[in-house]
Amino acid sequence: MGELEAEAQKTRGEIASYLRELADQLDGDGDVRLELGGKQVVLNPTEPVTLKLEGESDWSEGDTEAKQSIEIELVWWREAASQNEGKLNIVNEGA
Repeated sequence: MGELEAEAQKTRGEIASYLRELADQLDGDGDVRLELGGKQVVLNPTEPVTLKLEGESDWSEGDTEAKQSIEIELVWWREAASQNEGKLNIVNEGA
């Protein structure tokens, strides 16, 4: 098991460009490369892909701001005869 989790503050326009690039990669048949926060991982989605969307707002009495978020998750299954075949290869850029 492996996981790439990274955070970076970007403008709405920068995020839209990132998502367009991801969409173009998904539209093809090859690998999908994710890069964020100096980390990268290469995945190869198989058909079918399940799309999960979540919109969320968090506000408590007395707060002056509400945290809102959009979560997008893509899930697929692929054959793996061993743990190593199912493992993510995460690379720290500049390492």
